[in-house]
Amino acid sequence: MAQAVGKVWTLSPTFRAEKSDTTRHLSEFYMLEAEIAFIDNLEQLMDTVETMLRTVVQGLQQKGLAREILLARSSAPVEGDEPFISTETLEQRWVKSAEGPWPRLTYSDAVQYLQTAATKAKIQFKFPPTFEAGLQAEHERYLAREIGAGSPVFITDYPTAQKPFYMAPSLDPSRSYDSSPTVSCFDLLVPDVCEVIGGSMREYRLENLLLSMRRQGIKLGKEYQRLLEPDNQDAYDSAPDSGNLDWYADLRRFGSVPHGGFGLGFDRLLCYLAGVPNIKDIAELRNEFNALFYADKRRIKYSSEPELRGVQQLSATSDLSLQWRLVLRPVGYGSSKMRL
Repeated sequence: MAQAVGKVWTLSPTFRAEKSDTTRHLSEFYMLEAEIAFIDNLEQLMDTVETMLRTVVQGLQQKGLAREILLARSSAPVEGDEPFISTETLEQRWVKSAEGPWPRLTYSDAVQYLQTAATKAKIQFKFPPTFEAGLQAEHERYLAREIGAGSPVFITDYPTAQKPFYMAPSLDPSRSYDSSPTVSCFDLLVPDVCEVIGGSMREYRLENLLLSMRRQGIKLGKEYQRLLEPDNQDAYDSAPDSGNLDWYADLRRFGSVPHGGFGLGFDRLLCYLAGVPNIKDIAELRNEFNALFYADKRRIKYSSEPELRGVQQLSATSDLSLQWRLVLRPVGYGSSKMRL
């Protein structure tokens, strides 16, 4: 579709299969996904993202919404042990988000910056930063605070091994680390909330895409196996008739164009701009790992009984105003949804 009209987007529910139970994660959240065709490099994609968010923030400021949020924050009580975000901190978020340009640095430079900070005893990390291990939340918070000085920060060109098969390789070899291959991608980090957007250039060349899929252990169907290795009869015979992701390769089969895209965690963006420390307070009817939530805020745990497939059996109720919303998820797998 992006090749036909140039730019496409959707804002829709997304489900997580990970067991992340933090103040930044939900099992179901809204994701703004966009694809842009006929762009040649990552800089163009990041320019689009930065312009989009700055325009949104500036527009909300002009309409007075930012002032209303700041006034509400100044009179909000502190509840329990929940982290408190001051009015000054929240105001800085709005100011820095509206200003530009935002800092951009490679993953390699980010890791070296973190290692230098740890060596000089500026900060002590629970997880030592290394190129192979990836960035933890504590690393992302430090980068957003120190590099961005309160503004969003782009981290680009992550190692190929840490990213999905469909990302295109980095165009600039100097962005790699110790000759390790990297991909043309970015994460946008903001203070406290960490990553709010992830995006990349997509691999649009069929043969390169198939090679990337195979490197990551994705089985190809017979037709694509024969395309990659026309003389390897054994590989062809052992390949399935159709691979699980052959449909994705079909999108490149008859030609494609350079393109890129990104996904914005809408709930996290709301958390950041509203000064809400816990993303679970953003979603009215939220779904978490191992828990069900209803309109009356009751929390019902999942059952451990295998025959119930991870969901506690519920009795009927005459109170139809509860608008029960039930997440059905086999233990260890992704989520599906039904309404009762």
